Amino acid sequence: MSTQNYELSRVKTSLVYVMGAIYVVAGVLHFVVPDLFAQIVPPQLPAATALVYLSGVAEIGLGIGVIFPRTRRVAAWGLVALLLAVFPANVYMATSGVVIQGAPAAIAEPGLGRWVRLPFQGVLIAWALWYTYE
Repeated sequence: MSTQNYELSRVKTSLVYVMGAIYVVAGVLHFVVPDLFAQIVPPQLPAATALVYLSGVAEIGLGIGVIFPRTRRVAAWGLVALLLAVFPANVYMATSGVVIQGAPAAIAEPGLGRWVRLPFQGVLIAWALWYTYE
């Protein structure tokens, strides 16, 4: 293995722990402040709070799964699916004009902060896809 490939492998290994931790923390937040997340569930979908809890469980489980080499590939594909599944909530948040009570200032009010999340979702998908092959 070349030095460059070795360094990339080390970075990739380190970043999977960061990614896993981010999803676990985000998933836990779905249980700590479910009402905040329920506000961005598109109104066409039923049972917003249940969907928030379901996505929280998925984030925690997949965040843990991506950390372990044995489950990493499947968990990474699960993260891709989850990110695609929650994308409509990000679109709704960007386009609806809803004021999100209790959210950080950058996304509480309609504006640029909400639109930035849309392409960032692509970055998160690419990051997860990086772990679908070894």
